[in-house]
Amino acid sequence: MDKPVHIVSIYNSSEQNQAVPFQHAHTLLESLEAQGVPVQYQCREGYCGSCRTQLLEGEVHYTEEPMAWINDDEILPCCCIPKTAIRIKLP
Repeated sequence: MDKPVHIVSIYNSSEQNQAVPFQHAHTLLESLEAQGVPVQYQCREGYCGSCRTQLLEGEVHYTEEPMAWINDDEILPCCCIPKTAIRIKLP
């Protein structure tokens, strides 16, 4: 059975909004990078919080429990994958 394709809608401050499919990579960060979406990052393991991104809608699953502090409306793309279609806002 095929895995469902979740759409990631991306909003940013430069008003260049786009939507890309999550490509079933190990993490959301890897999927975004593979599609040319620029995301800030450092550790890739949920420790530093550099990739902290606002989650506007939808749900994610953490493949590793993040160690960096995040608000309730934030995610760390380096250690999560979408459970549903999501909307995120990049800095």
